[in-house]
Amino acid sequence: MTTEASVFTSSHLRGPRVVTLAYDGLCTFEFGVAVEVFGLARPEMGEGWYRHATAAIEPGPLRAAGGLTVTAVGGLELLAEADLIVAPGWRGIDAPVPEMLIEALLAAHARGARLMSLCSGIAVLAATGLLEGRCATTHWRYADAIMTRYPRIRLDPDVLYVDEGEILTAAGSAAGIDLCLHVVRRDFGAEAANSVARRLVVPPHREGGQAQFIVKPVPEDHEGRRLGPLMDWIDLNLQREISLSEMATRAGMSSRTFQRRFRDLTGTSPGEFLVTRRLRHACDLLERQAALSLDDIAAASGFGTPATLRHHFRTRLDTSPTAYRARFGQQG
Repeated sequence: MTTEASVFTSSHLRGPRVVTLAYDGLCTFEFGVAVEVFGLARPEMGEGWYRHATAAIEPGPLRAAGGLTVTAVGGLELLAEADLIVAPGWRGIDAPVPEMLIEALLAAHARGARLMSLCSGIAVLAATGLLEGRCATTHWRYADAIMTRYPRIRLDPDVLYVDEGEILTAAGSAAGIDLCLHVVRRDFGAEAANSVARRLVVPPHREGGQAQFIVKPVPEDHEGRRLGPLMDWIDLNLQREISLSEMATRAGMSSRTFQRRFRDLTGTSPGEFLVTRRLRHACDLLERQAALSLDDIAAASGFGTPATLRHHFRTRLDTSPTAYRARFGQQG
């Protein structure tokens, strides 16, 4: 049997053991996300960082998306040692999950390991029965299939990820990055998550849900070119009052036509888009500008007063600006 030191990356590390599943028909992107976050050497994080290994759930070599083949050193026996098990996107939302894998996941969960799915990987966790009665999410393309097959799962197809403590699920492929960063934040704090995010060149935290990424029909190709400059202008003028009529005028449309075509293009209303951009800017300032007061941030993001800023944080992010800064802000 292969020793732990030769299976888990960087044997000098002492942190949580993360095992990512590999299988025939492997979804390469989601697998790569887990390896990038949990398996990449990060000496700046010290000896307490994650130890990562790949577990093949069946004999190899395993075919992977993109014409690749994968041969893993370890197998299902690694799940008995794991603190966190990651199921990348599964080979088919209706493809059966091997009974041996189900049993290994149930045993790991029973001894306290966390289980996490990315995108269609929810099919693996759903097959164990552990998601019944729990909140979960998956890519919007698979939501109907999962709800039909597993009606007792409380599926929320509008969020990027769901954290149920010992069981976590992510929506689309890129939402797997959001969930992995969330786990890093939970395990090691905001500074560590921000450091990993910088290495990935992605935001350390995204608000909102996957509904904003669902493709919407665009009446005419040139609408995107007309509204793109307007969106850039909005980002540069968040600190000031921006009315619907001003946006419509800048887009060269009547207010009624502008509202309809803006929603067709973005899937949301101009007002909702504006609030979302203001909120994202406020989050950025809270994360990066420790010296700014809430009055300064409310003014810079266009909310005007700390009370309005708190209102939008409470209703949209279920937190307060102060709590958000304490959790995600850069320290010192």
